[in-house]
Amino acid sequence: MTDGGPDGYDLRNVASEDLEPISIERLFVPFENSHAPRILLLYGSLRKRSYSRFLVQEAERLLKAYGAETRIYDPSGLPLPDDSDDSHPKVRELRDLCAWSEAHVWCSPERHGAMTGILKSQIDWIPLSQGAIRPTQGKILALLQVSGGSQSFNAVNQMRILGRWMRMVTIPNQSSVPKAYLEFDDEGRMKPSPLYDRVVDVMEELVKFTLLLRGRSDYLVERYSERKAARE
Repeated sequence: MTDGGPDGYDLRNVASEDLEPISIERLFVPFENSHAPRILLLYGSLRKRSYSRFLVQEAERLLKAYGAETRIYDPSGLPLPDDSDDSHPKVRELRDLCAWSEAHVWCSPERHGAMTGILKSQIDWIPLSQGAIRPTQGKILALLQVSGGSQSFNAVNQMRILGRWMRMVTIPNQSSVPKAYLEFDDEGRMKPSPLYDRVVDVMEELVKFTLLLRGRSDYLVERYSERKAARE
């Protein structure tokens, strides 16, 4: 592949043995629906009245209504990254849940204009690779945030960057709930509102993307450069 083809393409710098043709069969693998979508939900506050936890619990109810199987991870007791090794029970629990899941929901309060360290610590404990396994690569991701003041998107924007770095497929839709203390009742249930409707939209989209990419998400994020590096 060093010569220009009929259309004048010059691929002299490409390792042709690693430049695989796009496989229609792998992109459109027959739909496999032997189990419910498996979705892990993470939240970023340990307060007794935690609005990020309330929002994740609301999201879980919606996901179950859409037929998903869910797990909410409790970050209480998770050590700071590098303050323990990966044999810590809370670290093992988080990594096992990540391996089990096909999709994630991340929900953080906005604190000092950013996502919280509690949410970031959970993400930091999930490695980019474990041997031949990439725990987050190709998994689907939905993002939510709560704010104590006016509406902001700082936390969801930061988490979107992290999702890209973790090689996840982050859905286009997202939800930011401003003045969260007004949006939840005394029992922690979210009140009916356009903000609630947006959360429904996000969870619906997450389930659709999870089903749509099932069995093919790893292929979608497979890279020429990695195939080349592995061969060399």
